[in-house]
Amino acid sequence: MTIKLLAIGKTDDAALKNLIDNYDQRLEHYNRFDLEFFPDLKKTKNLSIDQQKTAEGKLIMDKLSTSDFVVLLDEQGKQLTSEGFSEYIQKRLNSGMKQLIFIIGGPYGFSEEVYSRADGKLSLSKMTFSHQMVRLFFVEQLYRAFTILRNEPYHHK
Repeated sequence: MTIKLLAIGKTDDAALKNLIDNYDQRLEHYNRFDLEFFPDLKKTKNLSIDQQKTAEGKLIMDKLSTSDFVVLLDEQGKQLTSEGFSEYIQKRLNSGMKQLIFIIGGPYGFSEEVYSRADGKLSLSKMTFSHQMVRLFFVEQLYRAFTILRNEPYHHK
C-alpha cells in the first residue's frame, strides 16, 4: 500500500522543510510514502471563500481515483492518540487497499465535493496550527505510528 499526503501550498520555511524531509526519508524504511504539494492559488483576492475552496477542491479531486481511501485532516475529525493512530494505520494496511491518501486543505478547509468524497476525517488537535506545521506534525505521527507497530524505542508511554 502507498500512503500519500496531499497538501495545498508549499512549505516556505526551510527549517520546517528540512524536518519534513527528514521524516519523509525515515518513512521509506517502513512503507511507501509520497508527499505532493499543490501550488497556492493565484489571484485569490478576487475569489470568494467558496470559490477558493471549489478551485482547491478541483485540484484535489483530479488526483484521486475511485479506489483510493481518502482521509481529510480536518478540525472536525476524530482525534486519536498516537497508539490509536498506529492501530488506524494497521487496519488500513491489513485491508489490502492500494492507496491511503491523507489531505491537508487550504486556509478555509475543503469544498463540499471533497468532503463528500472523503472516507474519513482525522484531527491532529483542537488547537489551530499553520498548514505548514500540520505537515510536519502529520509526517512525524505517521513515522511514530510505524515505530509503535514495530515495537521500536522511538515512542515512550
